[in-house]
Amino acid sequence: MKIIIIGAGEVGFNIAQKLSEENHDVILIEKDPDKIKSINDELDILVLSGSGTSPMLLKRAGIKDADILVTATDSDEANLITCMLAQNLSSDILKVARIRNQEYLNETELFGKDFLGINQVIAPERLMAKTILNLFEIPCATEVINFEKGRVKLIGFIVAKDSPFSGRKLLSLEGEEKKLHIGAIVRGDEVIIPSGKDIILAGDLIYIVVKHNELDEVLKLFQVQDEITRSILIVGGGQIGTALALTLDTSRFNVKIIENDKDKCNQLAEKLDRVLVINGDGSDKALLREVNIKDADFIVATTQDDEKNILISLLAKRLGVKRTITKVSKLSYVSLLSTIGLDTVISPRLSAVQAILQYIRRGKIISVIPLKGEHAEAIEAEAMETSRITNKPLAKVKFPKGAIVGAIIRGEDIIIPRGDSIVRPKDRLIIFALKKALPKLEKLLTVKLEYF
Repeated sequence: MKIIIIGAGEVGFNIAQKLSEENHDVILIEKDPDKIKSINDELDILVLSGSGTSPMLLKRAGIKDADILVTATDSDEANLITCMLAQNLSSDILKVARIRNQEYLNETELFGKDFLGINQVIAPERLMAKTILNLFEIPCATEVINFEKGRVKLIGFIVAKDSPFSGRKLLSLEGEEKKLHIGAIVRGDEVIIPSGKDIILAGDLIYIVVKHNELDEVLKLFQVQDEITRSILIVGGGQIGTALALTLDTSRFNVKIIENDKDKCNQLAEKLDRVLVINGDGSDKALLREVNIKDADFIVATTQDDEKNILISLLAKRLGVKRTITKVSKLSYVSLLSTIGLDTVISPRLSAVQAILQYIRRGKIISVIPLKGEHAEAIEAEAMETSRITNKPLAKVKFPKGAIVGAIIRGEDIIIPRGDSIVRPKDRLIIFALKKALPKLEKLLTVKLEYF
């Protein structure tokens, strides 16, 4: 695919890096000379110097024959203008725009076909806030992803040493297989898409697909204690911290937010009614003790500094907080943090990449969720009548090694699949796949050549 990206900030750079790794034809437009130099040093893509609001530069980038345009500058207005120009220069191009201003996000008609024709809005900060809120509802989980408006959940959690499932082969889960499906196992740096012969070990991070109305029962099977969240401490009053605090301002939780910048504190205090705003350094041990960190259920470290967020979470863990949520931008940190005792990592990169992948993957893709630092993906797709996956038992489908169906959603029915399960046209599928299995999986999900 040919993809034009406008802006080399955190969002634009991460998307460009991901797509270039997958050998797409990426053209990036950026006007900051320092960012251009950095990109040229790190990525093998074409970089053009200038503004995405220039029709001449868009034409030079090849917008008329490009498949996707991603506008990811720090200016919402520039992103919208570029989409408006693209609508005129190439009406068939898919347009993905980063928008942060809530006023714009509320005006959904602005993005419709009759005006800007934007296919997808990227709001990483809002997506990360939503991810964090899901974790508050299931505190025992390291990751919670909702499909089908929450009717199906993908939950990641660590297998405890005393878990009744520790040391068991998946084949031995016959009695439980109708309630859950283990779609992926993360063991150290390795991601396993399991077969019946694989064994669950203590310390594994496992991803299970479960029906919402059977969640409590499944957690009991694993003897996972799911406590109620009551107290939350947010550190950092940037976009993510502010979005989270505003959402929680009307919730049942006891919420505090620490911000070092006095002006930001004043702004937060004006917007918030119930959330307590504290001016101070979130990495100060005395301050964390003063706000009773040992009694908090969660600390959410969302400052602009990765290293500071890690330090805050480690310090809070030592002082007795039950769970940590740590924002990090560097992908190399993501796989390391669980090994040093931190619970959940959120990444702007993964949030940004998530918004674009559904247009990159072939087939009728509804959503794509990167797992474990992008080594694997959870893919939500619609089964096409003419694809090789439909109208035959799953045991007879030639699935690539490293891919598995985790759930079949058929109308109101949610099916945890077995070998004799049959996928029907228009079923929604939740599929786990390793990165190396994606090309063959895409062939399964697309139209058979003989159909033509």
